[in-house]
Amino acid sequence: MPAAALKPMPTQSTAKRAVPLETPCAPVAKRPLPPGRPREWYVTHNRRLKAMRLAIALLDSGVYLPDQARNETIRGAAQLIGVHPPSDTTCHMVRAFMRDNR
Repeated sequence: MPAAALKPMPTQSTAKRAVPLETPCAPVAKRPLPPGRPREWYVTHNRRLKAMRLAIALLDSGVYLPDQARNETIRGAAQLIGVHPPSDTTCHMVRAFMRDNR
């Protein structure tokens, strides 16, 4: 096999141009969380859900690397998708999701 065939083809990054975010047509029906857990479990669970939503929004907007996702970028995405600005801990979790899912 020729060496040229092993080189990956250059791709155009969407990070250089604005990509409109797709918002769902209707909100997802919420289900109650299981009762009887400690409060910290519920806080962590909701933080993970928020971090996952933000990570998806960043990926959709062209931010593919955790190094590109500074706190300001993550908070801007939160404002764009309509969620409360995340804490520093949630921003850290967003970057961890982006790093682990590569």
